Amino acid sequence: MEPSYQPNRFRRKAVQVEEAQRKIIELVRLGESEVVRLEDAFGRRLACDVHAANDMPHFRRSGMDGFAVQAEATAGASPESPVTLEVIENIPCGSRPAKAVNGKTASRIMTGAMVPDGADAVIMLEMTETFERDGKTFISIKKEILAGQNVAPIGVEVTTGELILEKGAKINAGEAALLAAFGIGELSVFKRPRVAIFSTGSELLDIHSPLEPGKIRNSNTYMLAMLVRDAGGIPQLHESIPDDAELAMRRISAAMAASDFVITTGGVSVGDYDIMADIFDAWDGTMLFNKVTMRPGSPTTAGMWKEKFLFALSGNPGACFVGFELFVRPVLWGMQGKMEVTPPKATAFLGEDFQKVNAYHRFVRGKSYVENGRLLVKQTGPDRSSLMLSIKDSDCLIVIPPGGSGTSAGELVDIIKLGWAE
Repeated sequence: MEPSYQPNRFRRKAVQVEEAQRKIIELVRLGESEVVRLEDAFGRRLACDVHAANDMPHFRRSGMDGFAVQAEATAGASPESPVTLEVIENIPCGSRPAKAVNGKTASRIMTGAMVPDGADAVIMLEMTETFERDGKTFISIKKEILAGQNVAPIGVEVTTGELILEKGAKINAGEAALLAAFGIGELSVFKRPRVAIFSTGSELLDIHSPLEPGKIRNSNTYMLAMLVRDAGGIPQLHESIPDDAELAMRRISAAMAASDFVITTGGVSVGDYDIMADIFDAWDGTMLFNKVTMRPGSPTTAGMWKEKFLFALSGNPGACFVGFELFVRPVLWGMQGKMEVTPPKATAFLGEDFQKVNAYHRFVRGKSYVENGRLLVKQTGPDRSSLMLSIKDSDCLIVIPPGGSGTSAGELVDIIKLGWAE
């Protein structure tokens, strides 16, 4: 196919990053749900609220190895005037006490065991002395203990019916422990979005192919696949597309029908062979934006076709990476019920000068670190969108405002935490 010279690719209206994100987020729709076993739920997001089926703990629980006593029985206890109590029972974890405690008795108890009736405190083992007399066991207490000390009352953590996990919560180790504690072995989670990924450009080689002059291996597809998987999606990798707009339209349309949305990388600028610009000129979908006031990745483009997103990201690895974090990850998170879908922001002190001046906000791949109690950040390599080595060392994007004469070390800057640090 001969290169198409479409005038619309030169008439682009730039939108701010926040406006582009708003246009996307307001169109995100929740995905379908499915039921999975708890052991298979790691990294998934809940499709419904979860409430406590019982109090936690559902019995009065000892917080120490020691003796269950009535606190008032220890009143006045001191090294000079110790209190003596008879030990009437040994209570291991998992057993139910058989005897109640009164003002003259105590029960040996283990951490996590059920506190017997009559007892309202547990005194630490180290604060007692044990002795035998007339075939019976006694303890000597030389310090007063307060009522409620070392005893977890019923429902102190959670009460019956209380909301314990919200819809959209991500299942990690702590969430799994909580669900298991309430006997929840199966749960409803959002399905993982299926995302078709295409790289475009006749210069691309398969990763197993030997290098050729003027050609490069297709690395962006695999970077995007890992980012999609990290955000909870299922990447569907497709063969790269040469500079042929008609072929690209056929393949992308077929992928749209078989997936939840499509990401392309490359061919989105204003060059003669930038085929994604031609597709957005010719298709029957809705254009959301085709230029963003940012560097790198200003030609980043997004549209909707039959309620499915099509993202056209830059072919430069750095710009592709930034475009995913700012615009694609929010969609994946939103489809899986996450409440806050834009990457979290923070502030840090710039650890080194940044002298580039630009008309747009610049999103620099950065690494954060702590020095003398302050959070600092510095770029991970040369700020060029074509470079990929700096991606692997980044944990944030440093936001450099437009204009001025650069940003100096020690200045406070905004940073965007990368999604995998969620």
